Amino acid sequence: MRSADGILGTRAGAGRAAADVARRRKWLKRREIWLVILGVILHAVYMLSIFDIYFKTPIVHGMDPVQPRFTAPAKRLVLLVADGLRADKFFEPDVEGYYRAPFLRSVIRNQGRWGVSHARPPTESRPGHVAIIAGFYEDPSAVTKGWKANPVEFDSVFNQSRHTFSYGSPDIVPIFCSALPHSTWKSYPHEFEDFATDASFLDEWSFDQFQSLLNRSNEDPKLKELLLQDKLVIFLHLLGCDSNGHAHRPFSSIYLNNVKVVDRIAERMYALLEDYYKDNRTAYIFTADHGMSDKGSHGDGHPTNTDTPLVAWGAGVKYPRPVSESTHSDHGLRFVDEHEHDTPTPVEWGLSGIERVDVNQADIAPLMSTLVGIPCPVNSVGNLPLGYISMIKAEEVEAVLANTKQILTQFLRKSQLKQSSSLDFKPFGPLANHSALLEQIESLISIKDYEAAVKLSEDLRSLALQGLHYFQTYDWLMLMTMITLGYIGWMLYIILHVLQSYTSLARDIMKMQPAVPQKHTSGKKTVYLLGFLVMGITSLLLIVEHSPPLYHSYIAMTVFLWTNILGEYRFIQLIWKYLSERKSKTVTTLIAVFSVSIVVLELLVHSFTERKLYTWCFLTVGIVAPVYLFNKIPWRSWIPVFVCATCWCLSVFTLMPAEIPDNTELVITSGVLIVIMGAAARWLDFHSEGNKYWMNICFHGKEKLKFPMLFYIQALFVGLSSIMVPLSTSHRTEKQELHTWHQLINWLIAGFSMILPLFSENGLLSRLTSIFLGFAPTFLLLSIGYEALFYGALSLVLMSWIIFENTLLQLTKAKKMSSATNMDANTKLENGDRFLQLSDMRIPLTFMVLFNVAFFGTGNFASIASFEISSVYRFITVFSPFLMAALLIFKLFIPFMLVICAFSAITKLLRIPRLGCYFLVILCSDVMTIHFFFLVRNTGSWMEIGNSISHFGIMSAQVVFVLLLFAITNIYTRGIQVRTGRPSSQKEV
Repeated sequence: MRSADGILGTRAGAGRAAADVARRRKWLKRREIWLVILGVILHAVYMLSIFDIYFKTPIVHGMDPVQPRFTAPAKRLVLLVADGLRADKFFEPDVEGYYRAPFLRSVIRNQGRWGVSHARPPTESRPGHVAIIAGFYEDPSAVTKGWKANPVEFDSVFNQSRHTFSYGSPDIVPIFCSALPHSTWKSYPHEFEDFATDASFLDEWSFDQFQSLLNRSNEDPKLKELLLQDKLVIFLHLLGCDSNGHAHRPFSSIYLNNVKVVDRIAERMYALLEDYYKDNRTAYIFTADHGMSDKGSHGDGHPTNTDTPLVAWGAGVKYPRPVSESTHSDHGLRFVDEHEHDTPTPVEWGLSGIERVDVNQADIAPLMSTLVGIPCPVNSVGNLPLGYISMIKAEEVEAVLANTKQILTQFLRKSQLKQSSSLDFKPFGPLANHSALLEQIESLISIKDYEAAVKLSEDLRSLALQGLHYFQTYDWLMLMTMITLGYIGWMLYIILHVLQSYTSLARDIMKMQPAVPQKHTSGKKTVYLLGFLVMGITSLLLIVEHSPPLYHSYIAMTVFLWTNILGEYRFIQLIWKYLSERKSKTVTTLIAVFSVSIVVLELLVHSFTERKLYTWCFLTVGIVAPVYLFNKIPWRSWIPVFVCATCWCLSVFTLMPAEIPDNTELVITSGVLIVIMGAAARWLDFHSEGNKYWMNICFHGKEKLKFPMLFYIQALFVGLSSIMVPLSTSHRTEKQELHTWHQLINWLIAGFSMILPLFSENGLLSRLTSIFLGFAPTFLLLSIGYEALFYGALSLVLMSWIIFENTLLQLTKAKKMSSATNMDANTKLENGDRFLQLSDMRIPLTFMVLFNVAFFGTGNFASIASFEISSVYRFITVFSPFLMAALLIFKLFIPFMLVICAFSAITKLLRIPRLGCYFLVILCSDVMTIHFFFLVRNTGSWMEIGNSISHFGIMSAQVVFVLLLFAITNIYTRGIQVRTGRPSSQKEV
């Protein structure tokens, strides 16, 4: 009876255990679906945070212009901007010793002032002209608003003028004049901008238009009356140097001749206006928006791009002055392009004896405003360069004070706006007594202490600029703290989930503890209630402060995560107690794994800007891993040699240029090598019986093959694709249309080859070899050069990874063979997978390295290599941007899919939970995401700004990106079966 009861009792217990397992699996599935959804939402919301932090417009509206209290020295101003003119090419002599701008050099020596205008990156045409004409540096939020003509409304010198006449490029003139009622402007058609010709005729066009205007005024009384008014601005945009620099480089005779053209236009403009007005009341400014690099490009912060010439003369401008020691008042300061003041003038310029007054590009706007006596643009941050202004001391002080008041007005407006929407407003302390400072300046003016008044005005202006920056970054600390806490909370939440669901830690802790007391459940409810209250209070505060809607999302997400973490406070306490009772070796191991993980992830962060790091990484691994294996397994296995060779082969690719040159022979060679590699893997699959280091991953041929001809068909497809590559390329090189049947064959090869792996054997090596051969034809057909070799090299390294993990598995089994049965019962999850261990962290780390190598091995998204469009001509010749982009992106996906297939195979081989490893991968990627979050830039070239955004975006999107690829590759890998049997003999093989 006892026996029967025992049997019945066992059955009942087994039934309850099965029901518990089913419930736990259902609960785990629901939780993980919810966790993935939460991760997608969190990363999408936090990705938008950079636009609230880094790319918030500095422009504010609602200020009144500061009316000047001095008499304008000039009635009209002429602004000549030579687009793309480098300072050195303007000032230096040609090979024969003659200077290219003789008229403007005579102005520098006899009539006016000169210097270098320092542009701030991005050194592009629009930002440069905005800085010159509006007095502020291009609003970085314009990046987020697309390239509309004027994505952000702003004030300018043209707005404040009585009338503006403007002629030049259709890309520049309409930005400032299209919506300006008191302007007369015209631009040439875009078709005129032909890079195949000498573009200096565009400069002549601008001058001819204005000359025609003056000629018409002799017969048009209204136009004549308009031209005779004061506060006029005349703007000629001279595009020739920019177009010729791009097309022919700044060292070309065409570009250098264009410098002479703009000099002649300046001379003719001066003669024309002086003859027309005959009143000596015209001021002239000649400058450039940016320079030009030796390669014919611009955009970054190189001196060839940031250093532009500045020449001013005419009414209100000082005459030349010899260099003296007293002129070096700005020594030690830096310009916006990070170049020091008072740098020596190159000897070859021939101007060392004449005082040089360098300015920041935005300083030109207040200079122009002062010369014609109009209010400075309300959003200007430029400092009036007194070295150019010729005024009596009393009016000079008023000019500086007007400039100071205009910047101070911006500061006060920003302060007012922030105070009106802040419950706990923190003012900018140094300007708390700005009214007293203004009164002190007025007092100094009244007693005619002009030097002290100028000095105090300049100090007040400097404080106002600091205050503008203070309010521009006012919310940064709060937002960045909230986002950082959110990411940390998300990572801790993932760690808790992995510990509870995929490790033995939760089970071990519960064995040590009594049943969970009731007060723990009530304590959890209290935490959630407090979290709800905190979320409600912060949302209410944000509503009162009129904060943007996304602010609510950032805080709600962070509070939600930390509420859930604190809700597990009991489990966290138990973990702490568990670790404190462990030996110091356990804690040391934990710290070591954490440190190594951080170092690897930081290297990956730096690899985004320095691909060569991967070369050193694989050279190092190619030494360390084989040495470790040599000490553990017989040398006759050749596994250490294989690992070393494959790592060193892959290390070569990140030394190669991102711009892949066409080399059809390399693609054909790759096809041959792929077939050889596939044949070698197949031979190994059938001839490794008895070798314990291969037994788990090989088929051994004991069962009848389902499709014995599959390998030969796949090899045939690889061969056909290798043949179609030169055939398709030859038509393009000979400028012949690709035959329709050629395209059809390429599509059929690519399509069918990717389906065939589904029919391969389920052995690990068999299936992976089939996947490798299945994607090879598509990749070859989309390759143009050495990236085809990269496909094979990456696959060999992935095979090395699998072999290495399999070797470690066999070594572990050999150590624990005697207690294997008992250990299996204690280390398995409900689905048969074993629990994750601390040492398993190497798998997601290795995955991250290989996943990034798949991305950077032959370039990246910003490189020509990744978007070499000629490769898609083998599939399509008619321009179809969406289909072409899809093919190019799919080409990038293929190496990723190989890495994920290998990753999935390893989780099956080691019998560890794949989803648990996926969460560890996301954990690693978010460590990198936080780093990239702090590396986002809102200054520099558009490329630098864009790259910083894309790096952050790529890492943020990995939670979705990797999961999507997991889902796709699961079609190929879910049927993989790993042999679990042990050798019948214990003898060493």
